[in-house]
Amino acid sequence: MLMDMFFSNVDNIRKKRVHFNSFTLDVHQRIHQRKQSTPQRRLGKMFTYDPILLVAMEISNETCLLCFDEFQVTDVADAMILKQLFETLFRTGVVVVATSNRPPDDLYKNGLQRDAFLPFIDVLKEYCQPMAIESGVDYRRLDLPLAGKLYYLTRETDAEACMDTLFDDLARRQNHVVGPRVLKVKGRQLRLEKTCGTIADCTFKELCDRPVGASDYLEMVQVFDTVFIRHIPVFTLSLKDQARRFITLIDNFYDNKVRVVLLADAPLDKLFVHSGGEEYCDRMLLDDLGLSGDAINRLSLFTAEEEIFAFQRTVSRLTEMQTEMYWTEGDRSKTSHTKRGSG
Repeated sequence: MLMDMFFSNVDNIRKKRVHFNSFTLDVHQRIHQRKQSTPQRRLGKMFTYDPILLVAMEISNETCLLCFDEFQVTDVADAMILKQLFETLFRTGVVVVATSNRPPDDLYKNGLQRDAFLPFIDVLKEYCQPMAIESGVDYRRLDLPLAGKLYYLTRETDAEACMDTLFDDLARRQNHVVGPRVLKVKGRQLRLEKTCGTIADCTFKELCDRPVGASDYLEMVQVFDTVFIRHIPVFTLSLKDQARRFITLIDNFYDNKVRVVLLADAPLDKLFVHSGGEEYCDRMLLDDLGLSGDAINRLSLFTAEEEIFAFQRTVSRLTEMQTEMYWTEGDRSKTSHTKRGSG
């Protein structure tokens, strides 16, 4: 709410508001494009090329004010570039305003190669002033009118049939037939087996149990205003990758007011279980990284500390996404869709 008020009342400057995950995704894409266009180095000649610096300069030419929702660092690839990127942004006069559930000193806590990340925290604290505004109240969990039953349990009798009925009711309002749809995402294809107009009826495996990510989910929000997600499992540490994708999926849907109807194996507050981490693949990865077994107690990759922290936010958001207010705001048949982050 505070970010809404601030951003809407800042006028006459070039400004941009974006979820931090979407921002870093865009940065990596720009870096990749810069590397692709790098002139070939001639044998025997020194050649210095810094795509991060060039991308930072490009962004600073586009905007004077960057507003980030959910400033959180969980990816080692992001962690390694942030100091140079933001140092350049700050030095060229870009102002950053962000919301986060973490104070600066706790960003990327227990992450891989965190020592290399710590200088970014110093840069952030030099140019930004942290302000704690936590009230202790999760306003998304306040008792608000629900939009009907939108969260089903697998064990419930006729749960699938009830979801089928809801899908059919919504599909009748569309001027399309039910069928598969293929979305094009950066030269790839994302096939969804059951769609109808702005509605998609998906399984968890379709959305989170294959190599998809934020760019795929961002493409979905351009097309669909309502997504059914069936057969969501209980997330143990053996499903870390799927849990990360699910968190990213809900983040993107929430930021763009996409409505969801869910079928899961457990109630919302019991979907994430902090157990099952002693996986063979984890041990193999530790060996590949040359790390001792003690490292498993320090790295969020294996303790899933960041996933647990992020999943608490996901549960909070999914709670709000079941309210009548959210469901009404997400109906694009009545209002034009405007992405958060534009402007």
